[in-house]
Amino acid sequence: MSEPLVSVIIPTFNRAKVVGRAVNSVLNQTFKDFECIVVDDGSTDETDSVLSGFADKIKVVKTENRGVSAARNLGAKLSIGKYIAFLDSDDEWEAQKLQKQLDFMQKSGFRITQTDETWVRNGKFVNKSTKYIRPSGDIFYNCLEVCAVTPSSVMMEKTLFFEYGGFDETIPVCEDYDLWLRMSLKEKFGLIDEPLIIKYGGNADQLSNSACLDKYRIISLFNMLHKNAALSDEKKKALEEVLAKKVKIYSEGARKRGKFDEADWAEGLLN
Repeated sequence: MSEPLVSVIIPTFNRAKVVGRAVNSVLNQTFKDFECIVVDDGSTDETDSVLSGFADKIKVVKTENRGVSAARNLGAKLSIGKYIAFLDSDDEWEAQKLQKQLDFMQKSGFRITQTDETWVRNGKFVNKSTKYIRPSGDIFYNCLEVCAVTPSSVMMEKTLFFEYGGFDETIPVCEDYDLWLRMSLKEKFGLIDEPLIIKYGGNADQLSNSACLDKYRIISLFNMLHKNAALSDEKKKALEEVLAKKVKIYSEGARKRGKFDEADWAEGLLN
């Protein structure tokens, strides 16, 4: 048998109640030339039992709990497709997602693309604010303030993923923000302006609910500013301005909560 064209990677940790929905949305794709790799990142709930029901249709890799970055990276290393597509285990895809995205990439020449999305929060459809409208092309400046790319919507050439070293496994949250920011310095991002994924929110276990998001965005911005020689003067200035802004907000909040060491650490990055 020929190797699949697309490798779908689903990282999961204690999402027994929803991971089956994600897997089914992959298996129900109109495009069928794919493999589906689920990386169970040390789940202690009924995830193993749920995934066993798909045993003949997916590949399940069990690991100790090392975080979503390590899970995604492992799935990518084990993949054999030319393209990789990520899906978080609490999201799902529309049935034509893979086919439309693959067609778009092959015609446009983009090495990485994303799609628009539908948001559901606590069981209700919600409208996105304007700052979360997905950009395309040169998205570097969009990536500075917020995470401008949704992992569950991404398809990219596997070689591109490894050119940038994958997700930073030292970052517990905002690992996606970090990767897209690094990629956007040189890469153009394609966009299918059609909601081909459904993102579910409002769950207490979601990493995006963490109060320390800005801390790790600050770290990512700092690293790019000091470890990247390819920055133009214009982009360096933009990085410095956003870093200073986020440090100010973070340090003021830390001092209000009595976390003076955290405030000093953040402010020290600007010296």
